Formats: sequence, C-alpha cells, structure tokens
Amino acid sequence: MQSPLSLRQMSIPKGLGYLTIMAPRNFLCMRGNFLFGSRGWMIRFPAKILFKLVSFRLYSMKCGNTDSESSENEELLNNLLKMGVDVDMAKKRQPGVFNRMGTKEQDLKMFLLSKGASKEVIASIISRYPRAITRTPESLSERWDLWRRIMTSDLEIINILERSPESFFRSRNNLNLENNIKFLYSVGLTHKCLCRLLTSAPRTFSNSLDLNKQMIELLQEVCLSLGHNEPRDFVGKIIFKNPFILIQSTKRVKTNIEFLQSTFNLNNEQLLILLCGPGAKILDLSNDYVSRNYTNIKEKLFSLGCTEEEVHRFILSYPDVVFLGEKKFNDKIDCLIEEKISVSQIIENPRILDSSISTLKSRIKELVNAGYNFSTSNITLLSWSQKRYKAKLKKLNTEQNIVLGN
Repeated sequence: MQSPLSLRQMSIPKGLGYLTIMAPRNFLCMRGNFLFGSRGWMIRFPAKILFKLVSFRLYSMKCGNTDSESSENEELLNNLLKMGVDVDMAKKRQPGVFNRMGTKEQDLKMFLLSKGASKEVIASIISRYPRAITRTPESLSERWDLWRRIMTSDLEIINILERSPESFFRSRNNLNLENNIKFLYSVGLTHKCLCRLLTSAPRTFSNSLDLNKQMIELLQEVCLSLGHNEPRDFVGKIIFKNPFILIQSTKRVKTNIEFLQSTFNLNNEQLLILLCGPGAKILDLSNDYVSRNYTNIKEKLFSLGCTEEEVHRFILSYPDVVFLGEKKFNDKIDCLIEEKISVSQIIENPRILDSSISTLKSRIKELVNAGYNFSTSNITLLSWSQKRYKAKLKKLNTEQNIVLGN
C-alpha cells in the first residue's frame, strides 16, 4: 500500500541550474513549461483546482559573457568618474556607449591634452557627447589635421569643441569631411567664410557632399535667374550672412525666397539686394514660422493705423523682426505705445525691438527723468549697447544738473 505522504521529486529548469521541489505524489501536479520568474503554482486536488501564490527567489548562475561586460562597464565608469565626467548626463545622452568594450577614453584624454585642452574641458566634452570615447587616435589625428586646413590654431578648434563637441565627433567619415572642404573652396568660398561655417554651423561639414552640392546649385540658379552673372560672389555673400543655410533643405530656402518676392512685390534687382544683405538671415527659418509672423506683424501694425506700404518698409528695412514670435512682438509694441512712443517712430527705428521689454521700460524712465524728450528726439538710443547708453545717460544727467543749477 502506497503511503499517502510519499514524495515525488520534480525539477524545474532555471538558466544553467535546476531548482528541486519535493511534494506529496498525489498532492501536487506542476504544469509543464514553468516560466522563470513566475509566481503562480497550480495545485490539483481530487475535487478542485486552486491557485496558490508564493514568493520565492531564484538564484542565477553567472554567465561568462555577462561577467565580462559588467567588469568592462565598471572599469569605464571608474575611468570617467576619475576624469570628472558627469556620468549621469552622459548616460542620458548616449546610453549605448556604456555597453561597449574597448572604449578609448584614455587615448582621447591624452590627445586633447596634447592639443591644449584642459581636463575640465575634456570632461565637459565627454559628458555632453560620450560617443567621443569611441574614436581611435588615428581617426582623431586625421580629422584634426583636416580642421586645421580651415582654423589657424589648435586653440580655435578646442573652443569649438567646448561649445559643440558633436560638430567634431559626430562623424568619423574623414573622407567626406575632406571632400566637403575641397568642394566649398572650389565654389569660391573664402578661408574667412569657411572659418565662419566651422565656428557657427559645423554640421555643414558632416553633411553628405551631395547635400551641400544641392544647396550651392540652388543658390547659383537663383542668382542667374535674377540676372546676376557672378554666382560665386552671390553664394559667398549669402553663406557668410547666414552660415546655417547649408544645413537646411533646398525646399525650405526656395519657398522662403519665393515668399519674399511675392509678398513684397520685389523686382529681381530688389530681391537680389535683399538676399545678399539682411534678407539672407531668414532663409533658413521654417516657412510656416515666417508666414505666421509676417501675418501677425501686418495685422498688429494695421490695427495701429499703418498702411501696407509702411508695413513692408518696416520689415524690409530690418528683416530680423520676423524672428520675433507673435506674443513677443505684440508685447513690445504695446509697451512702447504705452510709454508714449508713436508707431511712426517705431516704423522708422525697428531695431529698438531688439531690446527686452524690461530694458525698454527702464531706459525710457531714466531718459525721461534726465529730461530727454522722445517726441522731438531720436529713439534709437533705446537699442544702443549698455556702455554707449550709460555714457549718453550720464551726459544728459550732467546737462540737466547744470540747467537746474545743482
């Protein structure tokens, strides 16, 4: 006769080991394919089935691959912490770097130190662009030499890396960089212009060569269509005025050029002058943004009694006003009107909108207290540099004190 409490041994596979369960033979029936980490056991009695939740912990066995990865990551983390890297920031930006083996953080550190970078700058570069530690010394040296074809010193490159580490480390395609430099020189861009591109819009040199060619060809076509026979000069002027244009789509730039010509009824010569001058700055803006801000400027000035001709003159004399969002533009106009500055004065001096509302209010108050009459005097000093403005204010206060006999 079988004992009611005779035990049955069952083994549940777990990783590379086994967990052994002992239970009464007629008491416990385990379902097949027990899942790792599951909490449900199905227990069968003669008349019913019920579930019993139990809590247990399965101890894992170390796998050779996992062990080597964890030791590699630990070594990398320790190295970065010793270098002063903000590891939390680095992990948020490029977490995949921390799963790599054979990183080159020490090589990168020695390379940048040899070029004059401080330890603090190196730590900042890695914190913001950790993928930099995957570049080989040979690749870094080759890329550095290519950048030196444009920049005159190592310190200039270090300054760019400190501001935008991605610009140098984003691509490892040094051949593409070399081809872009040769191409941009070949279309007439000067050394000064390439320096401006590298300091302001370094992503230009990470573009594929075809993308840069497409934009240059578009600008050349625009130049010829406007009756100008010197496309090299035209391209150079636009890129120097707006170094960000090469990292935008040709569709965006073309649409903005068409918008300017149709909206302001410009002939070819007028459009050419605008594009080679202040109008170049807005070519890389979103088409919707340009259109929306123009509509807002027009409606706001119309509400203050301006004509369409005055609105156009206002914008064309200072296209930077299109950069102002709707609320910011409206608030600044309202502020000036409240301070008794006339809309005609604003139309003639659009640069005053560069100043913040708090600056406008404080300067108007100071100038009025110093006896300055805005109704008969120029308002351009509202947009002057702080140093120049303070010198003028001091002079006005001195003159007022003399008049008052103080």
